[in-house]
Amino acid sequence: MSGYNRQNIVDSVPQKGFFGHPKGLFTLFFTEFWERFSYYGMRAILVFYMYYEVSKGGLGLDQHTALAIMSIYGSLVYMSGIIGGWLADRIFGTSKAVFYGGILIMFGHIALAIPGNLTLFFISMVLIVLGTGLLKPNVSSVVGEIYSETDARRDAGFSIFYMGINLGGFLAPLIVGEVGMKHNFHLGFAIAAVGMFAGLIMFVVTKKKNLGLAGTIVPNPLAPEEKKKVYTWIGLGVVILAILIAIAIPAGILTFDSFIALIGILGFLIPTIYFVTMYRSPKTTDVERSRILAYIPLFIAAVMFWSIQEQGATILANYADTRTQLHFAGFDISPAWFQSLNPLFIIIFAPVFAWLWVKLGNRQPSVPKKFSLGLLFAGLSFLVILLPAYFGGTDSLVNPLWLVLSYFIVVIGELLISPVGLSATTKLAPAAFTAQMMSLWMLSNAAAQALNAQLVKFYTPETEMTYFGVIGGASIVLGILLLFVSPKIHKFMKGVN
Repeated sequence: MSGYNRQNIVDSVPQKGFFGHPKGLFTLFFTEFWERFSYYGMRAILVFYMYYEVSKGGLGLDQHTALAIMSIYGSLVYMSGIIGGWLADRIFGTSKAVFYGGILIMFGHIALAIPGNLTLFFISMVLIVLGTGLLKPNVSSVVGEIYSETDARRDAGFSIFYMGINLGGFLAPLIVGEVGMKHNFHLGFAIAAVGMFAGLIMFVVTKKKNLGLAGTIVPNPLAPEEKKKVYTWIGLGVVILAILIAIAIPAGILTFDSFIALIGILGFLIPTIYFVTMYRSPKTTDVERSRILAYIPLFIAAVMFWSIQEQGATILANYADTRTQLHFAGFDISPAWFQSLNPLFIIIFAPVFAWLWVKLGNRQPSVPKKFSLGLLFAGLSFLVILLPAYFGGTDSLVNPLWLVLSYFIVVIGELLISPVGLSATTKLAPAAFTAQMMSLWMLSNAAAQALNAQLVKFYTPETEMTYFGVIGGASIVLGILLLFVSPKIHKFMKGVN
């Protein structure tokens, strides 16, 4: 760390100034607010843009294809975090990664805002995938840097930060969804680009005063003799990949189905490689190795949870569009608006959970127990949504309040897993792999959505009850198992609560 340790970084950050938290939380809160506004605004209309007919302003893709692309896209967004984490840890630090990522995301949304063909659509997806991989894991890592490891405000700070994420996520579908669905998809994407631009301005203007050294120190920099070798391998890898793609597509080897299968394998293979690499690294201490082992069951639980939660933008989005009564209580409801329910409930209840953890202090449930409860709620949210089909069949339109209830229940699980997981990741991370450990946390979402790309193929109106029942039941069973083994996991965490 170039002569700096974690406490030096904490000391450089003004520790009072944002709801009793470090002043840097203000910068990170609003940077992530605008980045999430742009991302969730785009995501609220993206699946509809893909499968709506060309005459309605869409791309005219098959619904199952659109749902699979949405899942693969989501998986790649989080999978790219390993690139962003490595670049931050080894080359330019988390602060620059956040800035560069924001630039790429903004240009990706600008590309979506330009009426064009499928090629331009995929170019925009590549830009957003790479940009989010740089920004998303690293902005969360900077939040971890502004608190000391023993600071009791840490979990509450992540909950406040998480509320900022979801404030942007709440407003975006209402604004971008209204414009995109009722007027023009491309104008909606343009609003998302403006949101990312606002986030970049917020970050650049306030970071020097509020963040101190946080984000500026490269924790595990490349040695001068390593740089040439690494850059050569990166360049060679890009060339080889381009050649393989150029050969595989015309030959019919790289098809849409084979690409989905490949991402599914990578979604689980890459995290496995990460765990092994960090565990075997000579830079990892014995205590850190024990904490890595404790992190494995938490990671598996997170994959199960995100598999359910992320279907709010695929299966449940399609459910809102095709299975839900959208004229309700005298109002015409946009199917994109349901994307605001998850962040709305988080905004309401995140402060309650933040207060609860501070109030309980050392008496609060351990991290594994919070995760197990989160899985139980996630499973219940899917069991609830199968009830309308059980009572009324799959041919009639469903009261939208069933969707509202499902989103509400999964949010309770999310508040038990997501902010807690972010905080636990920063506390369990080996010192030499801080940003990359956060990338590993993001890979739990990547693995989940890679899995979802396979699962969405089994969803039809006829299989609706079985689909929700099997996945929801699996989450509940895994949650119960995790609850039983949580004391053993807690021992391996070596003092982290």
